[in-house]
Amino acid sequence: MNRIDTFLELVVKQGGSDLHLVSGNPPRMRIFGDIYPVRFRTLSADDTRELLYEIMPPRARETLEASGNVDFAHVVPELARFRVNVFHHIDGIGAVFRIIEGEVKTLEDLQLPPVLANLSRQRKGLLLVTGPTGSGKTTTLAAIVDRINRDRKGHIITIEDPVEYIHDPLGCLISQREVGTHTESFADALRSALREDPDVILVGEMRDLETIHLAVTAAEMGVLVLGTLHTSNAMSTVDRIINAFPPGEEPFIRAALSTSLCGIVSQQLVRRADAKGRVAAVEVLLNNAAVANIIREGSPDQLENVIQSGAMQGMQSLDTALRRLLDSRLINGVDAYRLARQKSHFEQYREHGAEVE
Repeated sequence: MNRIDTFLELVVKQGGSDLHLVSGNPPRMRIFGDIYPVRFRTLSADDTRELLYEIMPPRARETLEASGNVDFAHVVPELARFRVNVFHHIDGIGAVFRIIEGEVKTLEDLQLPPVLANLSRQRKGLLLVTGPTGSGKTTTLAAIVDRINRDRKGHIITIEDPVEYIHDPLGCLISQREVGTHTESFADALRSALREDPDVILVGEMRDLETIHLAVTAAEMGVLVLGTLHTSNAMSTVDRIINAFPPGEEPFIRAALSTSLCGIVSQQLVRRADAKGRVAAVEVLLNNAAVANIIREGSPDQLENVIQSGAMQGMQSLDTALRRLLDSRLINGVDAYRLARQKSHFEQYREHGAEVE
């Protein structure tokens, strides 16, 4: 057993999500959104480097020394799989280990809105799952891929950095590729995937213009493309995609996105009222004639109104999701107020710090 695996085992047993090793500090772990120190001595730069280099593949070491940071996967048999980011900082070296649960959870396990099952049945188009870092985007995408894998017979290609959830072929053939190991970049892998007879392509991160352009093109060609962006809601997601393109190409991307977009799922993780984990509050935007027109006309600020009026189709705003969780006693009013967009709707909880009665 590697020495670092002892810390990872502790995080898993405590129900945590992340292990932080930063030289100049003791190890710390994130549990249900908050970070706590581990009872251990402060790690020196040499301590941290030795712990990390013991598990880092040679390619990862080379990348770290060349660029100052690197992502890779680490597996502890019979415990868990971890997504690792290692980086240099002012006091030496640091790393964050994110736990990736071995078993892919279903949409029902995650208590996600039923409309996501309908979205997984789409045969083409662009489906985006967005949210801040640590909001469960990867877990939600894995659940969508799992539903497609069970319901269809086709070819699913995933492009990730690194590969996190491992999918066994059920109804579908699944090809999982890791950036830096199996391909140079998301864009290179996506370009290649278009020649590999795909039905579904998962793009782990749409982080640059070329990748976004290729994802939209693939969606227009009849492939279902699943992707993520670090945006907080539907409006900012549309803005991010449009603003990635030069001004002269704006009419093209507006038209392409208006026809290729299936939907945008934006989520936040909220602490459960019983302190036994977190639950997702999910905003859902579905593309319809009104949404397509808003995208073409460049008025994304109107999307909130469409979401509010589209409840019968399965759309919901973040505030609606928070209200439903609050009414179900799954979260408390203080957290609902903290995350709400229209805070006036939750004002009573800020004033009194009240829980659901």
